[in-house]
Amino acid sequence: MVEVEHLVKTYGAQQAVDDISFRADKGEIVGFLGPNGAGKSTTMKMALGYVPPTAGTVRVAGFDVREQPLEVRRRVGYLPEHNPLYLDMYVHEYLEFIGGVHGLRGRELRQRVAWLVQRVGLTREQNKQIGALSKGYRQRVGLAEALVHDPEVLILDEPTTGLDPNQISEIRDLIRELGENKTVIFSTHILPEVAALCSRAVIISRGRLVADAPVAELAARAAGETVLRAEFENPVALGPLRALSGVHRAEAGATPSTALIYTAPGTDVRAAVSRLAVEQGWLLLGLRQEQQSLEAVFGELTR
Repeated sequence: MVEVEHLVKTYGAQQAVDDISFRADKGEIVGFLGPNGAGKSTTMKMALGYVPPTAGTVRVAGFDVREQPLEVRRRVGYLPEHNPLYLDMYVHEYLEFIGGVHGLRGRELRQRVAWLVQRVGLTREQNKQIGALSKGYRQRVGLAEALVHDPEVLILDEPTTGLDPNQISEIRDLIRELGENKTVIFSTHILPEVAALCSRAVIISRGRLVADAPVAELAARAAGETVLRAEFENPVALGPLRALSGVHRAEAGATPSTALIYTAPGTDVRAAVSRLAVEQGWLLLGLRQEQQSLEAVFGELTR
């Protein structure tokens, strides 16, 4: 279990993490999301004891990160986004070295490395130097390294970076299997991975917590509105669109002459928009109805 309570990190005048609290339990895969610069990596580094918090506490498996950092590190496996490896070492050699650092010896170490090599798909690459591997295979070596000591908690920062679609599917299956009896915190920018893997999502923006909810709840929120995209020849006033019956809200789209009109699911206001365009003298070029997506909810929360 990972417990984060009122965590704060400041760098001079910059508040990188601003009073966030959440928890991740055993048997749970939690998606940790946010735009670039939101404070995700800083939070994960504080949870690992690599960066001291300005205020607040982090407990991993009941151990306080500041007071018992070695106990925490014994129980955590970490795959950073930029995966540091000894490129001149061979895959099998490197994993045995890392296992030895964690106190594994003899038969136990050999069996553990053999299982990891097979499980993360490195069998054909295990006798190669790491520097000769593709980015995707180096990522697999990093994942094996994070797992070598069979940790209770896994913190994975962009674990599928550089993998091809088949490799992504294999690593997803592995993470899903590991999540059955470990605590997994999974940071990614690929929202379909969150929908496929995670039971809950924690979203931060500008260092602040903006959502902590089951992924199913966020998906339901995504399905809770229909978006009508209206394109006009020239920019139009949004007030008349907002006044239409059944419209929740209307806002400017990607261009000044595009409007996004939000309604309840099953509500079709295309005819009303067309009539309004005639009444207002607007030249309507197109109408397209589309469903809200998880990406749209993420954008709404972090905008």
